[in-house]
Amino acid sequence: MDYYSKIAGSYDRLHEEEQINKLRLISKYLKVREKDLLLDIGCGTGISTRFFKCKSIGIDNSKGMLKKAGKNCVFGDAESLPFKDKMFDIVISVTAMHNFKDTETSIKEIKRVLKRNGKVAVTLLKKSKNFIKIKRLLLKHFDFIEAEEEKDVIFIRE
Repeated sequence: MDYYSKIAGSYDRLHEEEQINKLRLISKYLKVREKDLLLDIGCGTGISTRFFKCKSIGIDNSKGMLKKAGKNCVFGDAESLPFKDKMFDIVISVTAMHNFKDTETSIKEIKRVLKRNGKVAVTLLKKSKNFIKIKRLLLKHFDFIEAEEEKDVIFIRE
C-alpha cells in the first residue's frame, strides 16, 4: 500500500483548507468557464477536481485517494496520461508534481493533452528537494507567471 493510500482517510481533514486557499489564489488568475474541460493531475481525494465550476476529470496513481475522489477521477500516471491530444482547456496540478516519477515527461504530457491556447496552473511545494529542478523544467516548457503562497509557488499560464 502506498503512502497516500494510508493517509487517504485523514487527508481532507489535514489538508483541505490549505488546498482550497491555493485554489482560490489560482482562481484569481485563471478565468474558468462552465464549458471548459479541466484535467487535475495528482487529484488525490478530488478537492481541486471539484473546486472549479466546469467539467473536470482527475487522475491519480493512489487507489486509496481515488476511493475518496468521486466518479470523475481515474487511476493513472502523470507520465502517461490516458487522454487524447489537445483535449483539455485547462490543466492543473496542485502540490503533486514533486511526487511524479519523471517530471519532464509529465510536463510534456501536459503539453500534449492541453489545447493550443490552454491554461495551466501548477503549485510546487517550496520545501521539495527537487524544487529548483522542477521550476526550471516548468519554465523551460511554459511561459508562466509566478504567485507566492505560504507553502507553494504557483505557476500560472493564463
